[in-house]
Amino acid sequence: MLEAGAFGLTVHPRPDERHIRHADVAPLAAVVKEFNQREFNIEGNPHHNLMPLLEANRPQQATFVPDARGQATSNHGFAAGAPMEEIAPLIAQARGWGARVCVFVDPDIAAIAAAKEAGADGIELYTETFAVAHAQGQFADVLERFVQAAQFARTLGLRVNAGHDLNLDNLPTFLNAVGPDEVSIGHAVIADALVMGLETAVEAYVWTCAESTFRT
Repeated sequence: MLEAGAFGLTVHPRPDERHIRHADVAPLAAVVKEFNQREFNIEGNPHHNLMPLLEANRPQQATFVPDARGQATSNHGFAAGAPMEEIAPLIAQARGWGARVCVFVDPDIAAIAAAKEAGADGIELYTETFAVAHAQGQFADVLERFVQAAQFARTLGLRVNAGHDLNLDNLPTFLNAVGPDEVSIGHAVIADALVMGLETAVEAYVWTCAESTFRT
């Protein structure tokens, strides 16, 4: 993926290791270091197994995601209030290890403000609602929520990342409207790779983002 032009690599080592094994994180971190100006992002729930992996591997970015143990996939972001307050000291700890910390949130103004208050460097917008609406052909109102959320985050000085269910069909619309600093593509690029081949699939996503002047 990196040889095909991806700007970085994201891993989500869940406690049950069904997506990636914990033992794979360090070797992958070493691979990323071989590519100039590429970033390694480790994401996961900071209340589970994430923090030791951050301390040991010192990635450029850490993304805090509120997944429950055994949860099939991410389906919501951190909410304002107690959930965000509880991760504030963990954000500070991860930043102390040199990581830029982004917090997974829904396009919700209160949650974004709380992420800033908790000390995050940025947010990652959970984009499944947009992807579903786009597939149904009626996404204008949903997309506007993401536009407003991104604009608000930037007024607070937060980085704006995005990810979940983005693909070659819906990605151009999202990029051109929201203008994120970074998008994380996982399932879709692998699904496309089954038909296109991995290198061609990655190149297609990189080209799509380049056309919109944003990053993947």
